[in-house]
Amino acid sequence: MERNHHLEFVTGLKCVFCGAVYSTRVPYTCPACGITGTLDVQYDYAAIAKRLTRQSLAKRHEYSHWRYRELLPIRRDAVLPALQVGWTPVTATPTLARAMGLKTLYLKDDGRNPSGSLKDRASSVGVVKAREKRQRIIACASTGNAASSLAAMAASLGLRSVIFVPERALEPKVTQLLIFGATVLRVLGSYEDAFQMCQRACERWGWYNRNSAINPYLVEGKKTVGLEICEQLDWKVPDWVAVSVGDGCTIAGVWKAFHEMKTLGLTAHTPKMLGVQAAGAAPVTTAYRSGEALKPIEPHTLADSIAVGVPRNWKKAVLAVLASRGTMINVEDEEILEAMRSAGRLAGIFAEPAGATAVAGVRRAVQEGIFGGNASVLAIVTGNGLKDIRGAQSAVAKPFDIPPDGAGLEDILKERGLNRG
Repeated sequence: MERNHHLEFVTGLKCVFCGAVYSTRVPYTCPACGITGTLDVQYDYAAIAKRLTRQSLAKRHEYSHWRYRELLPIRRDAVLPALQVGWTPVTATPTLARAMGLKTLYLKDDGRNPSGSLKDRASSVGVVKAREKRQRIIACASTGNAASSLAAMAASLGLRSVIFVPERALEPKVTQLLIFGATVLRVLGSYEDAFQMCQRACERWGWYNRNSAINPYLVEGKKTVGLEICEQLDWKVPDWVAVSVGDGCTIAGVWKAFHEMKTLGLTAHTPKMLGVQAAGAAPVTTAYRSGEALKPIEPHTLADSIAVGVPRNWKKAVLAVLASRGTMINVEDEEILEAMRSAGRLAGIFAEPAGATAVAGVRRAVQEGIFGGNASVLAIVTGNGLKDIRGAQSAVAKPFDIPPDGAGLEDILKERGLNRG
C-alpha cells in the first residue's frame, strides 16, 4: 500500500473484522463492513525502530505522550494542544499490595491528566486530526469523561466542540463541559440515543467525529498510557496489567502499546491483560467467554464511565485479551466501592468508580487464583474521583458533626483510637 507521505510511519488502516487494508483516505470505518467495521492504524515498525530507541528516548525532554510521536498518526508539522497530557505517575503501593495478597502492585494514575481522565490522550489526538483536516468543529457523544476531555482539548486549540450527553450524565462532568465552552446537548434518553444523534449530526453538518467507537485514531492516543508504563518501569513490564473495560478501546490500545514496544525491541516480553467489567455492564466479558458476537444489554452499574451497553470496540478488546494470553473478569458495585476506599486509604489515590474497577479486578483475580502472590501487577486508574462525587460519597461514611464547644469530641477520638499520640 502506498504510504501517506504526511503521516511518516503510517502504512494504512486494517479492519479488525474482515482484514481488509485501506489507505488513510478512508474516513472512519471499513467501507465493506460499514459502521461496525472498526479499523486499526498500521505502522512501518522497521522504519520506526531506527529512530525510536531507548537511547533516543532518554535524550528527549518532552515529558508528555507526544514523546512517542513516531507511534502516533499525526503529521510531523502538526499543531499540538498546549495542555500537557500523559507522563502521569506510576506509583508503587506496597501497603495496598499486602492487603490484596500481592508482592508487587503499581497504580498508574491517569486522573492527573488536564481534565482528570485517560480520555485526554485520545481527545488530544482527535483535535490534532480535526485541524489536520481543516475542520473547526468537533463532536462526540459521551457519559462525561470523553466529553470533558474533548472540550478541554478543543478549547486549547481554538476549536469549537459539540457534545451529546445522555440524561444520566453526572453534573460535575457536565459542568466541566460548560466551563470549557462546549455546546452541550443533553439527550433525554440513553447513551445509545446520544451516540446515534451525534452520528447523524456529524454526517449532516460535516463536523469531525471524535467518537472512539468509530474513529480509529483515538485508540492510538489511548495506547500512550502503555508506552509510558514500559519506560517508567525501566523497560521491565509487569506480569499483568489490569484495565477497566467499557467500550473496549482502552484495553485494546494498552495491549497495542505493549505489543509495539516488544516489536521494536524495547522490551523483552509483554504482560497479560486483565480486562475488568462491572457485573451490571459486562457484555464484552460475555463475548470473550462465549466466543460469540457481542449481544447488547441495558447497563446497570454505579461505574458510570464504563456503563456501556453497546460497546463498539468489543472485538478489539477481545482480541487484545486473547493475544496477551490474559483474561476478563467482572466485579460487583460493592467491590468497586471497596476498591475506591482501599486505593484512597492505602495508596493515597482518589479514583472514580470506573478507575477503581481495575483495582477491584486485581483483588478479585487474586481471590480466584488467576495470578499468584508473587506476580507483579499494575492497575490503570483511568479517572479522578472528583469526576463522580456521588459515587465517592456512597463509598464512605459521613463526617462527624460536633458543636463549637467540642462536646463529644473526646468520645469520637477514643472510639477511633485517636486519643493518644
